[in-house]
Amino acid sequence: MSATPQVQEIVLAEPRGFCAGVDRAIDIVEHALIKFGAPVYVRHEIVHNTHVVADLRNRGAIFIEDLNEVPPGATLVFSAHGVPKAVEHEAERRGFRIFDATCPLVSKVHVEVAKLHREGYEFLMIGHKGHPEVEGTMGQLLDGIYLVEDVEDVARVQPRQTERLAVVTQTTLSVDDAAEITRAVVARFPTIRQPKQQDICYATQNRQDAVKVLSTAVDVVIVVGSPTSSNSNRLRDVAQRQGTPSYMIDHADELQPEWLLDRPRVGLTAGASAPDILVQGVIARLRALGAQTVRKLPGVEETVRFPLPKGLR
Repeated sequence: MSATPQVQEIVLAEPRGFCAGVDRAIDIVEHALIKFGAPVYVRHEIVHNTHVVADLRNRGAIFIEDLNEVPPGATLVFSAHGVPKAVEHEAERRGFRIFDATCPLVSKVHVEVAKLHREGYEFLMIGHKGHPEVEGTMGQLLDGIYLVEDVEDVARVQPRQTERLAVVTQTTLSVDDAAEITRAVVARFPTIRQPKQQDICYATQNRQDAVKVLSTAVDVVIVVGSPTSSNSNRLRDVAQRQGTPSYMIDHADELQPEWLLDRPRVGLTAGASAPDILVQGVIARLRALGAQTVRKLPGVEETVRFPLPKGLR
């Protein structure tokens, strides 16, 4: 007979779940569906969450990777991760009705890259190969931007010149990992230009800081987020680095009772693209496993809001 977990308390990280960029991106698709009707085409998943994508698909969104899948005259939304310039120009050439749901904090990085490129700079980009945000940022230029994923890459990278060299980062990285790689970059290229404010977004920073606090108060951490979500994966990594067992689940059905054996205090958080309905589902599952109380830790209150683009307000 297998042992049954005796969960006593659920401790919620604060903040957790949707950020302003995700809220805005989902709103753009929803408003486009209301104003122009289905279908609305979206290049790549609007945000990296299985539940969100499935819900929008059921309401008439069609998620595509290739612009050849979009018929003439259609409404097209760029995902929150941003797109390369070549995709943007091709979409404009084809005459689609375009709405850009790129997170404004990602767009800020794009603007900085374009500005410094005009001044003759090359770039090192700290990020994960294949992630759509990295592809979008590196795709702002035809060349002169080099991806570094770790400290070893920093030692190998060979920019064409170092007099005008700048560093940018993916916005959803581990803050600690990015700091370590940045230190290696500066050690090798002491005169490299760094952002006036770090590129990692406020929501990523806040959620990672909250998990560091959460990890010291619980026996195990559950992160709600989809496997493709970079910021959700980083939350799990942060908890594990604090020495607390941590697991990431897409929804409550994936929660394994054996994770909770002899761990009465369960910490719960959610990535920036995970809706609260999924968190509530996990809370219900934990209550079924015996949890009696739910406690929310104090944390940063986020008040950032991003406006919708013209044509949808």
